[in-house]
Amino acid sequence: MVRDYKDTLNLPRTDFPMKANLTQREPEIIRFWEDKKIYQRLQESRRNSVHYILHDGPPYANGHIHIGHALNKILKDIIVKYKAMMGFYSPYVPGWDCHGLPIELQVDKNLGDKKEKIDIIEKRKLCK
Repeated sequence: MVRDYKDTLNLPRTDFPMKANLTQREPEIIRFWEDKKIYQRLQESRRNSVHYILHDGPPYANGHIHIGHALNKILKDIIVKYKAMMGFYSPYVPGWDCHGLPIELQVDKNLGDKKEKIDIIEKRKLCK
């Protein structure tokens, strides 16, 4: 007799639907937050509270994106949300200011000997 392993488990019984329909529900929830300006209202309600600002650096300024970047973003997001729940004025502040030099260095590396001869406008296009 072949039995399904799940039938041997003592799991709770519920009438609650287990399917969340996230592909339909998530866009609805995002639209609700945007329409009601929930994030902006939360920030405004704490504007006069003690500030806690965590400047989040760029996601992948010096190499290809990897799982460590995701972990970094997730941990910073948890900290900012925790501080907000503790009553701090804690907006999300993304940072992009250190992208320039690492990108230029990588473009120079890719160009090799041609880096000194290339037009600055052309180099900017490559960096973009």
